[in-house]
Amino acid sequence: MAEPHDLTALEQAAAIRRGELSSVELVEHHLRRVDALGDTVGAFVTVTPERARAAARAADAVPVDERGPLHGVPTAIKDLTLTAGVRTTFGSAAFADFVPPVDADVVRFMAAAGLVSLGKTTTSELGCSLYSEGLVAPPARNPWGLAYTAGGSSGGAAAAVAAGLVPVAQGSDGGGSLRIPASLCGLVGYKPSRGLVSGGPLGFGAFGLPTNGPLGRTVTDVAALLDVLARPVPGEPYLPPAAPANGYLGAARDAAPGRLRIGRFSTPMLADEPVHPDCVAAVDRAAALLTAAGHEVVEVPAPLGPEAWPLFETLWYVLALSPVPPERESELLPLTRFLRARATAVGAGQLMAALGELQAQVRRGVYRTAGCDLLLCPTLAAPQASVGAFAALDPAEDFDRQRRFSPYCAIFNVIGDPSVSLPVGRTGAGLPVGVLLTGRYGDDGTLIATAAQLEHGCGGWDHHPAIWRAVDSANVNSTSGVGRSSS
Repeated sequence: MAEPHDLTALEQAAAIRRGELSSVELVEHHLRRVDALGDTVGAFVTVTPERARAAARAADAVPVDERGPLHGVPTAIKDLTLTAGVRTTFGSAAFADFVPPVDADVVRFMAAAGLVSLGKTTTSELGCSLYSEGLVAPPARNPWGLAYTAGGSSGGAAAAVAAGLVPVAQGSDGGGSLRIPASLCGLVGYKPSRGLVSGGPLGFGAFGLPTNGPLGRTVTDVAALLDVLARPVPGEPYLPPAAPANGYLGAARDAAPGRLRIGRFSTPMLADEPVHPDCVAAVDRAAALLTAAGHEVVEVPAPLGPEAWPLFETLWYVLALSPVPPERESELLPLTRFLRARATAVGAGQLMAALGELQAQVRRGVYRTAGCDLLLCPTLAAPQASVGAFAALDPAEDFDRQRRFSPYCAIFNVIGDPSVSLPVGRTGAGLPVGVLLTGRYGDDGTLIATAAQLEHGCGGWDHHPAIWRAVDSANVNSTSGVGRSSS
């Protein structure tokens, strides 16, 4: 028998509009699942049941004709994202008790659209790593195989969506932090074009690399959440690209991008690293499906090569210099302290030189692929990584192994192009394998339409791991004692 969490986010909202479910019922159902599975998959740092129930009651009181496509649907906010009145730790023991006085713009937009947050999802410390294993929550584990990491830095968000604890979630991506967890957990993780989604209200920093974005099980769910997030805000440092006339959800539903020229490559960009055959096979499958859909798929050189790594490495060191109270520096993880120590040796001149040279390399790379509408490559160099595979290492080796595991995603943060990881492949053991589809800057509508077309070609991507059925209604019939709770 179908359960409420079996429905996509859009289906849940439609059930609310038809009066078959209420937001209160959906929130209670998902809170029970969080109580039963949240710590198992390491999805949440803080759960906010009473706030969620109050928001669900308010959502149910809104007239039906005033409700948007995701009204009343449960969701979650990444723990790097400011949420007024809710503990926001940035994945760090140094901020274990921090409660922001303001909401990030995306949090306001989600609340205004009637989405109901159940709490804050696990992230890596200060967003510094591609795995989410810190001191403020259990490690984020892949619901498809609990021995494997759910990735980072949006690892808790991916674990929550893949385990059916929420149907969609907000995350952010500064070097692959949405796309890496999506690839590992069999989801759609979307990094929008630079400037499309606000990073406000505090600063913009980080050289334009990070952006907020959506994570979900289907392209239409992700597109619907992108419509919620992509609202212009005065004072943003980057001019937001124009949205499609019928919105991103309309583009996904139409799934009609026209005939495109798609450049494919498998050569890693930030490391000279062998690529796992399962990752190449996923690209081969995507290329065949895109060709069958009428597109021209051609081999192209990778836009950049490993020579770009020292430049990006310099940026990544400096990005770790988030303000931390001096008396709490000792509470940071070894990797974070390593990155911050390296950053202190980077002078202003060296940083400006690295930024300039990296932009020059980006320009040359863009020229090499200028005839393509989209680019297709693996999301990662290997399908999966075990929990502890990185953190157990010496920090320098940890950082280098992350580079070799994820040598594709970060370049598109530098360029600012929209990029999405799609769950096209599977390993022999049935674990997910993602591919990366990247569009031209500002043309998010075409990228989403093509992703939806590829989803149709694959027969749909709303697949569920075994843990999905490990908990049923009979075993989760009480909402008392929801784990990691805070009112």
